[in-house]
Amino acid sequence: MKPVVELLKNRAEDTLWHARPDDTVFQALQLLAEYEVGALMVMEQGKLVGVFSERDYTRKIALQGRNSKETRVKDIMTREVMTVTPDTGTRKCMALMSEKKIRHLPVIDGHTVMGMISIRDIMDDIIADHERTIAELESYIKS
Repeated sequence: MKPVVELLKNRAEDTLWHARPDDTVFQALQLLAEYEVGALMVMEQGKLVGVFSERDYTRKIALQGRNSKETRVKDIMTREVMTVTPDTGTRKCMALMSEKKIRHLPVIDGHTVMGMISIRDIMDDIIADHERTIAELESYIKS
């Protein structure tokens, strides 16, 4: 398996999508929809301060009857954020996600936020790796 920095390099777009702590939950939901993602990093002055996910919304707004246009992201975001470094392997990320029951991991290099990977990124990489292996084996068998 490769380091997660390789997954970030393969993206065509800037992936430092984030919300601010003082944004309303509704604004953050609009960003989730716009970027077609399930979670956003919450950043303040370039520093990661939390993660806001669809899970945060469903459990802390919808199920509690709160108002997404009045509640701030900082009031419901996940503050205890698991992170990985650029050289963390995808297999270790998958194990961490499974153990902690999370779907997103911000990638941090020192104090620099590089982006965020999701379980989908990991699964896409595993599938691509398996397809390459199959193609190589088929080529070997035919030669």
